[in-house]
Amino acid sequence: MTSSLHASTLLEALTLERLDRDLFRGINVPTDLHLYGGQVAAQSLAAAGGTVDPDRLPHSLHGYFLRRGRGDRPVIFEVDRDRDGGSFSSRHVAAKQDGEVIFSMIASFQRTTDEDWPSYDPDLASFGPPELDSSTHTEVLLAEFSDQGIVVPGEIADDVNEYLQVRSLHPLGDDPMIQSSALVYLSDLGTGFRKIFLNGLANSGPSIDHFVYFHEPVRSDEWITFHMWPSAAKSRRGLYLGHMRGPSSQLAAVMGQECLLSRAGEFPVDQRPTST
Repeated sequence: MTSSLHASTLLEALTLERLDRDLFRGINVPTDLHLYGGQVAAQSLAAAGGTVDPDRLPHSLHGYFLRRGRGDRPVIFEVDRDRDGGSFSSRHVAAKQDGEVIFSMIASFQRTTDEDWPSYDPDLASFGPPELDSSTHTEVLLAEFSDQGIVVPGEIADDVNEYLQVRSLHPLGDDPMIQSSALVYLSDLGTGFRKIFLNGLANSGPSIDHFVYFHEPVRSDEWITFHMWPSAAKSRRGLYLGHMRGPSSQLAAVMGQECLLSRAGEFPVDQRPTST
């Protein structure tokens, strides 16, 4: 574990220091902004994963952003082992700075098996691998993304869908828990409402909560197609949903996030993190 407060790679950020049996400490992604929420969610999953048997991989997580984190303070992760059943394990993680919870997460892990179960993905056939323009990649927060030149077969006609090509900027190794945690990190890079303008409301804002359901394992250091669309907006809250798909269009994860859509001018129109 490095003594520096800031990580130089995503793998380093997701390799937590174990302070006690269920207590971990992480280092931060370097940024001049407030603490990146995707980092805290990904590290929370990594902390929870450090308390389950190696044959159990993430099934889902639900997290709530409670306070704005600071990039100049380490984050401490306290894990409660809610239950270990025959097939599933449940964990509750409190991510803390200065003794206060900044992010609260529950996560479920499922025992892996060699049994061949039927699968169902109604969008797989119509989706197809996207054509991607690799000349438009942008480095950001130990990741890289592109939202230019992405053509997806079967794309919905109206222009509210957001497509990103995302991956870790550096190799992550072969640990499936690290790969899954990195997928959570990448799942917070979009906005979902970037192409929606609602009667003077900003089309992005601070995150309130976040969920991810994991499906087929993929490598997060290889290109992932991230498709997002706005679902609903009410009472200042905007909910968007998304699919994350691997190189063969296999469904890696279904995610959703709710943000505060404050009045235009209170927050930048597009709050996607910028390179530091």
